[in-house]
Amino acid sequence: MEGRGSAVGTPASRPVTRRSKSYGRSCVEAPSYFWQTPGHLTVLKIPTSRDAAKSQIITNKVDPEHIALLVKNEWKLSYVTPLHCFRHTQLKSYSNHLSAFIVAEKQQGVAVEVGLEAGFKVTFTAVLGLAETDEDAETVFIQIQSKPVFAAAADAPKVVWRGWLTCVNGDPEYLRSLPPDFVSLPLFCTSGPESLTTLVKSWFERAFDCNFGSLALNSTTLNWLAALWTGCHPTCNIRYLKLAWSLPTQPPLDVSYTVNPQDAWELWNSIHTEESTDDRIDIKEVQSFMNGLETHFFRHFKIYLSAGTLVKVSTALGSAQLDGKIKIGNSDYITTLLTLLTECALLKMLT
Repeated sequence: MEGRGSAVGTPASRPVTRRSKSYGRSCVEAPSYFWQTPGHLTVLKIPTSRDAAKSQIITNKVDPEHIALLVKNEWKLSYVTPLHCFRHTQLKSYSNHLSAFIVAEKQQGVAVEVGLEAGFKVTFTAVLGLAETDEDAETVFIQIQSKPVFAAAADAPKVVWRGWLTCVNGDPEYLRSLPPDFVSLPLFCTSGPESLTTLVKSWFERAFDCNFGSLALNSTTLNWLAALWTGCHPTCNIRYLKLAWSLPTQPPLDVSYTVNPQDAWELWNSIHTEESTDDRIDIKEVQSFMNGLETHFFRHFKIYLSAGTLVKVSTALGSAQLDGKIKIGNSDYITTLLTLLTECALLKMLT
């Protein structure tokens, strides 16, 4: 750890050694206070266009059992700064360390709201195949199991918490600018008691000198998802397009708006025509699509949805909420969703 300058004093133009994916050694050591440095190396721009959603049979390159762990559950989103000295080859060691950390914290009186548990078993698993580029680090899935004190010996441990860290199509300029000892897995998804989430984050911060923050989504991101998912309808029936707004009235008014999927697609197709020369979608097209939906609603109910805030978008392909909760409904389009969420995590991290 000697010879490191402060985060502020590290120049953006410093030579960077290309990071390999060998992820060599274990690292649970004194903090470097260097986690802020990567955020000063580059500035990410909010894209005004992106590729249309494309279906891919993800189970051709990712273990179907691993994919099954990611879909259907509702996940709470966070962002995390680059992990210092995190190594994919040391996942078994990390499992033991985190398990011991949770037990020690509970023995010291830290509340773990999952019942009267005798102990905790933590498993780290590499989910290989989700990475889309050479710069993306492979996804890591974490599962915590426990068995009640009075459970029978033959009873299997119960899964009490799940979480995963991922990076899909991360900004290549940013990822290449990271010092070689840092691994970027900026999107952290969790499902389970908040008390366990807090302990897991605390362990990561101590072990890998990183920092977590909540990842709320914004209306623009939800608009993008509404358009991207609607565009999938001809090849994968989205079944419905459900939108929810919160209007600043007294008392506040919540509006739920369900659109027939064929009607939604015909509106989208009139804006982003099939004759388009490329497969890129522009933000102006997304805005026109949402304006069309809002205009139709006003024609019938005389309510200006644009005066409120879009808080949720849902189709059979997935759902996303303003407060940073998502659900993956179809693995064929998981790459599109994780690419957008990775972008959100990186932008939030650097602001």
